[in-house]
Amino acid sequence: MQTFWTSVVTFAHTVTQQVGERLLTEFGKVQATSKSDGSLVTQSDQWADHYLRQAIATAFPDHGVLSEEVEHIFPDTDWCWVIDPIDGTTNFSRGVPIWGTSLGLLYQGVPVFGFVHFPPLGQTFHGFWSAPEQPDGAFCNQTPIHTRPDAPAGNQCFSLCARSLSVLKNPFPCKLRMLGSASYNLLIVAQGVTIGAVEATPKIWDIAGVWPIIQAAGGAWISLAPDPIFPLTVGQNYSQVAYPTLALSQDQWVEQFVPLVTSIGQPPATS
Repeated sequence: MQTFWTSVVTFAHTVTQQVGERLLTEFGKVQATSKSDGSLVTQSDQWADHYLRQAIATAFPDHGVLSEEVEHIFPDTDWCWVIDPIDGTTNFSRGVPIWGTSLGLLYQGVPVFGFVHFPPLGQTFHGFWSAPEQPDGAFCNQTPIHTRPDAPAGNQCFSLCARSLSVLKNPFPCKLRMLGSASYNLLIVAQGVTIGAVEATPKIWDIAGVWPIIQAAGGAWISLAPDPIFPLTVGQNYSQVAYPTLALSQDQWVEQFVPLVTSIGQPPATS
């Protein structure tokens, strides 16, 4: 099994580096268009999605694929890769250097390995969580990472997404930041930079790669929706399913923060 995991890490590193090299040449130079859900897409997203799917089919022909741009239905395979070719497409198209490529490897519908590469930042995260015959661990540029032990305070940072501004209606115990990339918002919790992060409407490709990394680094992942996120369901179309999420540096802060962000996971009131 160790040989398998060595091949998985090597593959993820190689293919995201290859994709990143080309994307850097297109960074800030491409036009974006709106998709049906209001998010943006560029030709770079579509190229990267295709390149990653083809690479996985060659290296792991018995593995399934779920991707943001093409493959939305969860396949009937034990192993499945979940692809976000460019997380932070708005940043990418506007020249803001916080974007990356995310890969999550699921076993029986649950992420056990994540790999996320941010070319402009020179940062590459990966991690294992409850992977078969593989120790848990989280890393940035091959160096182990861990969440912060600090208590919430006015000098600690917490990340929001653009759709989670409703938390500002109440006093908040941390300094707030907004970065424009769901995976980076969440991963800097794992890295010990922020004490927490919330994402209001991430899709499965936004979170599959970071889910194992955050928990392996010592963090807590809290779904703000009533139903559990994993395992995924064979045959379900995940193109329009959102997973409001709270990530925290420590389990002990869950009771303090959940009441502050619960409204993010609730449907809007109707008149």
